[in-house]
Amino acid sequence: MSEMHLKDALDTLKTTGVRITPQRHAILEYLIQSMIHPTADDIYKALCDKFPNMSVATVYNNLRVFREVGLVKELTYGDAASRFDFVTGDHYHMICECCGKIVDFHYPGLNEVEQFASQVTGFEVNSHRLEVYGTCPDCLTAGAKKVE
Repeated sequence: MSEMHLKDALDTLKTTGVRITPQRHAILEYLIQSMIHPTADDIYKALCDKFPNMSVATVYNNLRVFREVGLVKELTYGDAASRFDFVTGDHYHMICECCGKIVDFHYPGLNEVEQFASQVTGFEVNSHRLEVYGTCPDCLTAGAKKVE
C-alpha cells in the first residue's frame, strides 16, 4: 500500500512541475512509512546518515513544497514544533499529554458538525480540526507524568 502512496505522491509532484530529487524521494518515503507524525528535525535525524550533505533547511523547504501541492498537512500545536502528516484526508488526532505521540483516528460523523455550525452561525465553513488529549497506553503502563 505504501508503494502505491509513494508512486501517487511522486506523480503529483511531477504533474505540478516539481523536480524529484533523491532527498525529496527519501523524505516522502519516510513520511508515508512513518506513523509518528514527525517533526522536520525527526525527518532530518532519520535521513542524515543517508544524505550527509542535507540540512534541516532542506527538509523544511521540501515539507513546504509538499504542503503547497497538498501532499502533507502541517500540524501545529501551541509552541511545540510543527509535525507533518502524509494522510491529508479527513481524520482526527489523539494526542498523548505525556510523550506527545499523535495517533490518527477516523470518525465520519463530524462532517455534520460543519453543516450545523454553518446553519447556526451563518459562516461559510472552510475546515475543522478535532484533537482529543489523553495518555497513551505506553505512558499508562510506564506511569508517566504529564508534560508541562
